[in-house]
Amino acid sequence: MLPRPLNVLVPKGFSMKNEVLNRRRFLRNSAVALAGTALLSRWGIPDSFGAVTKRTATDQVALGKTGIQLSRLGIGTGVNSGHDQVRDGKGAFIKMIHHAYDQGITYIDTAERYETFPWIGDAIKGLPREKLFIQSKIPDQPDDVLAAIDRHRKTYDTDYIDSLLIHCMTKPGWTDDWKRVMDGFDEAKEKKWIRAKGVSCHTLSALRDAVDSNWTEVHLVRINPMGRYMDGVKSAWGPDASVDVNPVLEQIKTMHAKGHGVIGMKIFGNGDFRNPDDREKSIRFAMSKPEINAIVIGFTAPPQIDEAISRMNRVLAET
Repeated sequence: MLPRPLNVLVPKGFSMKNEVLNRRRFLRNSAVALAGTALLSRWGIPDSFGAVTKRTATDQVALGKTGIQLSRLGIGTGVNSGHDQVRDGKGAFIKMIHHAYDQGITYIDTAERYETFPWIGDAIKGLPREKLFIQSKIPDQPDDVLAAIDRHRKTYDTDYIDSLLIHCMTKPGWTDDWKRVMDGFDEAKEKKWIRAKGVSCHTLSALRDAVDSNWTEVHLVRINPMGRYMDGVKSAWGPDASVDVNPVLEQIKTMHAKGHGVIGMKIFGNGDFRNPDDREKSIRFAMSKPEINAIVIGFTAPPQIDEAISRMNRVLAET
């Protein structure tokens, strides 16, 4: 004989069906809450327990207000104008670019003046184009600006350049003298040949003009704590070319306030910082400036890439 069922008092209005629905609702809401916490953590925002995801060298970061993402660390392809990278041969160069990508570096910085310029198309072959950020530069004032931009697209075997810069401005008032070139960049952007436009400068006066101009969307700025090879009153170049960094830092703050993309270069003083402590100091300096979106460093071999990533990750974990 089966035992008689226990008499259980059931609260008025209780329904097993409602209880199941309530349980499902609780589990769903808990999952949403956990997902939200994870998302906040990815953004570097503290969750309810105060945990923050560490920043890394290969994070995808916003380039100002351009709507473009790039890795925090980029690989420069113009070491000594590309001479040092060409010396090791095309095969080694391509392997280095792929090694950088395999480590999470999606930002490749190049220019028409670099000896590596003709190699970029083969170097990025096989890599997912939509994940890359390619920044290139056009020198001087080409007779046909659109043809010059199209040459970059064809050389890189790509439909578009993510960021295209006017290369190496030094004279005050360049925004007037280069108006025709700037208009050509605007037309190329309308054609979707380029996603963002900007400039690299090599004097403080040219840098100030670039910041003042509403045309500029991206700045490639020389920056390191020693002031080596940075933008000063004159276009100085050489081992003794050091300037006061504060005027450049003031311009960087204005760039950021205007929503411009800011990328730092000459982080290792044009390769002069042979002492590891100096390289550490310089990366720490650049990473302490929230106005700088990303930095680019020229590499000639994969171990240099690995060292820079490791050094950046350590610095970012401490800041």
